[in-house]
Amino acid sequence: MGRGSYALARVAVVVRAPAVRLLWLGLLGAGVGALVPGLTGRRIGLLGGAALFVVAAAVAFAARRGRYTALAGAAERAGRSVFLQDRAVTMRNWARARGRRWWLAAVFLAAVGSSYAAPGAAGLAMAGAGAGLWAKAVWIGGLERRAEALLWVRTEWAQGSPVAGSVPGWMTTGIAAGDALPGGARRRERRTGGRATAAAARQAVSRK
Repeated sequence: MGRGSYALARVAVVVRAPAVRLLWLGLLGAGVGALVPGLTGRRIGLLGGAALFVVAAAVAFAARRGRYTALAGAAERAGRSVFLQDRAVTMRNWARARGRRWWLAAVFLAAVGSSYAAPGAAGLAMAGAGAGLWAKAVWIGGLERRAEALLWVRTEWAQGSPVAGSVPGWMTTGIAAGDALPGGARRRERRTGGRATAAAARQAVSRK
């Protein structure tokens, strides 16, 4: 699936990137919105928001799971010349791509503004979408653990989504490659191994 040197980003980390921001911004927006009485009143607004949280989380978690499973099942082994992108770089690049920071800011302000109608409801819906994506990243981690292989996608293919129609396939490495655990959580580096060992673990493509 491509020859020569190219960069790979962890699929689970790409999914986690919006999850973290949506979750915390949504909870912040709900907290700010709860300070406004609103047309419906705080109680109705927050109860409606709790229902929207559950619905948004379920939709975000279930969306395109068949595509995720298909790409994971057909993933090919990555070559030795690939560069494994660090977790922090993948998270940062997601926010910078195509003005997503402005998009997140606009959604946050809209959630706060809607609290004049239903306090906290839109913020909780936003947080629910983030929670659903977080759960999906954990689910991807389960796929990785069962296969004993980490899932990666070429960085230029996943500008929008790792399961976009333009993504022809994913690649795999050994379970110890990169600086993120199955599911995309940060890998805790051993201090006794030294910087050279940590750097090697991040850049090398592990083989079983």
